[in-house]
Amino acid sequence: PSADDLAEEMEDVDFEDEGAEEPDAEAWESEDDEGVEDGMEAQDDSEVTFSLHSASVFCVSLDPKTNTLAVTGGEDDKAFVWRLSDGELLFECSGHKDSVTCAGFSHDSVFVATGDMSGLIKVWRGDAKEEVWSFEVGDLEWMEWHPQAHVLLAGTADGNTWMWKIPSGDCKTFQGPACPATCGRILPDGKRAVVGYEDGTMRIWDLKHGTSLHVLKGQDGHQDPLTCVASNQDGSLIMTGSVDCHAKLVNSATGKVVCVFKMESVTPKAPISEGEEAESNSVESLGFCNVMPLAAVGYLDGTLAIYDLSTQSLRHKCQHESGIVQLLWEESSAVVYTCSLDGAVRLWDARSGKMISEYRGHSAEILDFAVNKDASIVVTTSGDHQAKVFCVQRPDR
Repeated sequence: PSADDLAEEMEDVDFEDEGAEEPDAEAWESEDDEGVEDGMEAQDDSEVTFSLHSASVFCVSLDPKTNTLAVTGGEDDKAFVWRLSDGELLFECSGHKDSVTCAGFSHDSVFVATGDMSGLIKVWRGDAKEEVWSFEVGDLEWMEWHPQAHVLLAGTADGNTWMWKIPSGDCKTFQGPACPATCGRILPDGKRAVVGYEDGTMRIWDLKHGTSLHVLKGQDGHQDPLTCVASNQDGSLIMTGSVDCHAKLVNSATGKVVCVFKMESVTPKAPISEGEEAESNSVESLGFCNVMPLAAVGYLDGTLAIYDLSTQSLRHKCQHESGIVQLLWEESSAVVYTCSLDGAVRLWDARSGKMISEYRGHSAEILDFAVNKDASIVVTTSGDHQAKVFCVQRPDR
């Protein structure tokens, strides 16, 4: 359904009159209609709410081919594949015994992979709704599908990165340092992957030969664990983010650091009184704009920094009240989306640094989100046990 169809459906729901006649809050508490009582307490801009999880929902991914399906995983050891248009459950990815922290569709939407914290990874065939492969690794840190093949990559707490062909299960491992492989990304050429580690090092791996092409460590690496990695559209540049609050821009061909973006605090924090801890900060998420030489870095202190890659300088700082959990760029514009611990999704114009719009509906922090290809829909997951679908397309964009 288009945004207009959904809007018309929403118009049929009339909260106004009932509210006017019945100011007694307790009457609302007893309402069984889901969403009615919440609608009174706080605004909900979402079109669809998926509420089958019984604990925090940690991850969401959309199917790349049609952008009509979502897979979500949660602290309730469950993962579900459901339809965005109406929140209808298509099937449950059953059998996990720990929090499902990773979930995603293969590039052609044929397979769905779900991974839990203990390291049990399962792959399902979407059309048949059946499990076709499973494997157990050490504690799972991250998981990602190959952009062009039925190949799955995962990083584990013992420092290994695993690669499997699906569904045959042919396997390779890339041995990192003896500490967790905290984040990873397959580069757009499909031949290399960049993996970040807890000791601050970063490696670029040749996936075919299993060899390490470049290692960044010591002064070139980070001083604290890596939290996130990203690459630009052609894979020539990599950006790494860390608990040390630095974001490093790296040439993927040479493995050399091009520049380091450091967040200097502009407003001095109030002096810390005894017994109080200094507020921690770290890079939580980052990404490259496809249409302009810009990169965005999101920090735990709520700062969204837009950097100009051609001048290697800070272009805008967009302040959030609370920490940024994740950011994503629109595929074909200079609009960046952020989700944060205050439960809101915000859209920012990276050229001006101004906020375009804000969407609310969760009663707890947003833990993950995804944007569909034409940037008309955002799907969020939250600590409030729900996933929500927001229509964000605006005629003026």
